[in-house]
Amino acid sequence: MTIITRIYILFFLVLLGHNAADALTDKYRCMWRDDPSTTMVVGWNQVSGHSPVVYYDQINGGTNPNAYGRFQKPDRAIQSKGMDNYFVRLTGLTPNTTYYFVIQDSEGVSRQMSFQTVPNDSYDRLSVIAGGDSRNYREGRRNANILVAKLQPHFVLFGGDMTGGDTGKEWKDWFDDWQLTMTAEGKLTPIVATRGNHEYSNNTIFTLFDTPNESIYYALNFGGDLLRVYTLNSLIASGGEQREWLHNDLGLNSHIQWKMAQYHFATRPHTSKKSERNDQLVNWSTLFYEYGVNLVVESDAHTVKTTYPIRPSRGIGAQEGFIRDDDNGTVYVGEGCWGAPLRTNNDDKKWTRNSGSFNQFKWIFVSQNDIEVRTVKTDRADHAASLSEYDRFSIPAGLDIWNPSNGDVINIYPRGTLPVTSTSPSTESRKTRSSGVKKSGMSASIKESAPVRMKVSPVEVSGFSAKVSDADIAIQWNTKNDFDRNTSYEIQRSVNNKEFQTFAKVNGEGSGTGKYTIFDRGYGYSKEEALKYRIAVKSTYGQIKTFDAKEINKKLVNWKKYESIRPDSQGRVQIKYKLLEPSNVYINIIDVQEKEVKASNFPDQKIGNYRNSIDISRVPNGSYLLTIKTDQKIIGQFRVEKGGV
Repeated sequence: MTIITRIYILFFLVLLGHNAADALTDKYRCMWRDDPSTTMVVGWNQVSGHSPVVYYDQINGGTNPNAYGRFQKPDRAIQSKGMDNYFVRLTGLTPNTTYYFVIQDSEGVSRQMSFQTVPNDSYDRLSVIAGGDSRNYREGRRNANILVAKLQPHFVLFGGDMTGGDTGKEWKDWFDDWQLTMTAEGKLTPIVATRGNHEYSNNTIFTLFDTPNESIYYALNFGGDLLRVYTLNSLIASGGEQREWLHNDLGLNSHIQWKMAQYHFATRPHTSKKSERNDQLVNWSTLFYEYGVNLVVESDAHTVKTTYPIRPSRGIGAQEGFIRDDDNGTVYVGEGCWGAPLRTNNDDKKWTRNSGSFNQFKWIFVSQNDIEVRTVKTDRADHAASLSEYDRFSIPAGLDIWNPSNGDVINIYPRGTLPVTSTSPSTESRKTRSSGVKKSGMSASIKESAPVRMKVSPVEVSGFSAKVSDADIAIQWNTKNDFDRNTSYEIQRSVNNKEFQTFAKVNGEGSGTGKYTIFDRGYGYSKEEALKYRIAVKSTYGQIKTFDAKEINKKLVNWKKYESIRPDSQGRVQIKYKLLEPSNVYINIIDVQEKEVKASNFPDQKIGNYRNSIDISRVPNGSYLLTIKTDQKIIGQFRVEKGGV
């Protein structure tokens, strides 16, 4: 045997040894079956090996399963499209929180990945990407997927037609391309999946995305009562049971501020190559108008369109069953273009805002104040800079946003209202419901409406809180009616019940709805027994008001009764306990806000004395409470002090 041959064989063996250490899993995805703020479904393809387990935690444990405090075996495993699809349905999660995880099986451990639950507070803004029709033009869909990773939305609404032929090979390629929506750090973006006509049965979506039901129509709430998204199924009857469900659900959720819908077939496609969908107009669009659905995302036509707010109508001025209604109408956008073959936009209506033909998706911001819709051209994905989850509402340099003559942003406001400076476009005609005025010759333009003046209300503050954040105190508050740029917020501190002193001043954003955070540096380590905060609001439209936060050190004072322990040089806490009867043992560590930062379980322990260690090397410095429980009771509690507290 030559020296060269020996070197080649040795190199080959090294490669084999490396691969054997990794779990052979791929095609990762995450979805929801229930509340997006407290649950997540993690899915993957099990290439080989057996007995997979997902280990997860709020603390990044890298690729060491023992560094994660929680674990769960798959809830569902099903063979579909040539893949062994496994799904773990995680529950009891903390809203607006990043969870890290790995998958361990009989052959090794996967790479470290993560996902983020959505907020459950309507004051939190949401970022959403919506589109569909990726089909088999891989370069086009890869570009769009790359932009998902760069823009870091809270989730993606995908309107169907993922592949062209619904074959196993095509789906494997699709999921391989979907991995491009994962950030370089391993963060997955959840997908809310819809069935298209190129998914040849409901079962395709149900087996690959573990949807809430086999009928592939369902609804999810995001941001508490901020947004409800309806996913409908264009490939089954739009009437009957589906319409009855939609009707009932819209009625039960009238308190939700914003409502969106997604489905595959465009009701009024903007290309002559596609048929009109009168059944959807009758069964769905009428309900959208009746119950105030604000935004609808359609696919299938492979063209680009946005509409003015419209409602179903057969009256004078209507076209193809719709008429423009700026006060109470629904905005429809679409129609596909995630890489599928493009079609000509040759079927505009008088209520069409804009149309085009290029690869794109919609980028949507949802807040209490309004909905913003942008159309992102996806072919130049490599030119766009990347955002983080902390600046996901910024416009990154190099992002190609469609900018037609009437603007690059569609603003949708609550029903029956218009912004302070709103005017109606002079090139469109409509019958105004509020005035009942009829015009002869509906092609004539209408006069621009006068600006709508809004009643000025005093600014409102809610959610004012002060929380320990490592060495600092994080001060947070939310606002409504925050339109006056002369508004200021003075943050005041009291130590040991002494007089409050102002230590920070923040000017109002003037955006209507605000969410503010500042830090009181160094006070996270304060040993004072009474540390209080309040905020004083000064506004042109109201007198000075003050709002108090709770005493943030109260729990630390109460915890002084417990024995104090500190981690060793490796960041591990050593704990001892005694079992008087066999039991499972549960150890969890919480911070002063009662948020769990670490958890470990020790199943089937027998009678006897035990000494275990918990790794908290990745837990931020601060004070924590460690509790040891059996199936029956608490058997020990300790105060954990980490860092310079």
